[in-house]
Amino acid sequence: MEIGIGIPNTVPGTTGDQLLAWARAAEARGFSCLASIGAVEYPGYEELTVFAAAAAVTERIRFVSNVLIAPPRSTAELAKQAATVDQLSGGRLTLGLGVGWRASDFSLTGRDFSSRGAVFETQLADLVRAWAGEPLAAGTRPVSPSPVQRPIPLLIGGMSESTPTRVARHGIGWTAGGLPPDVVAGQAEKVQAAWREAGRDGRARIVALAYFGLGDTEEASRSAILDYYAPMGPEVATMIADGVLRSPEAVRGAVEAFRTAGVDELVLDPTVGDPAQVQLLAEVVSPGR
Repeated sequence: MEIGIGIPNTVPGTTGDQLLAWARAAEARGFSCLASIGAVEYPGYEELTVFAAAAAVTERIRFVSNVLIAPPRSTAELAKQAATVDQLSGGRLTLGLGVGWRASDFSLTGRDFSSRGAVFETQLADLVRAWAGEPLAAGTRPVSPSPVQRPIPLLIGGMSESTPTRVARHGIGWTAGGLPPDVVAGQAEKVQAAWREAGRDGRARIVALAYFGLGDTEEASRSAILDYYAPMGPEVATMIADGVLRSPEAVRGAVEAFRTAGVDELVLDPTVGDPAQVQLLAEVVSPGR
């Protein structure tokens, strides 16, 4: 199982300099990827912009949006932005996409929340068309530069009944956002079954996320999680904050549990923006060995 690390693009108070230092440190310590989370209605750094900057200061590490909420965005602009990052990074982008649960993300961008599932289905196909150089509407020219990867790999997030079918139809795999290992294992079985039924070769890639905050950081870590997940209500936000991995033993236990669940890549996502967290985590999981 590969071990990736999130970049603290949504951790309050993180600076641009810290994001770039984080990216350099993550590559130097051998993590498999840098991953992002994000929401429109939150004052975090935009994911693809962060990846473009991180690409300029790294050479090897992959970038995974985990996940970027697609339906509040214009498909044409998303295709262009993703292809730009893929070119700037030399083909290191994996675009993890989801439908989204914050209605405010849609109202702020003038999109319809109730039709997001149907919009997402169309977007998944249209992104591949755009990267192939096809126009997205009659009478228009192509919108996207050619990415290095044609198409850019898509990971699909979500737990809806339609998710396994979407993965098999459009993606390279499924990404689990903050779910416990046993739940990941159960959904992964459904994804693999849909993959086989669709006649896809090999197996779907399974990616999972778990939050961490090491050292004397619990107060800041809890505050960041409670703030980010406040729209879910205090009970859910507190449950997520309580589940953050705060000791080497907890991190190692989570790594083994997700490995047993059949996860191909585990992203350990930060709750503190200090780049020293990269070194602390690397000492626990030894990703470069």
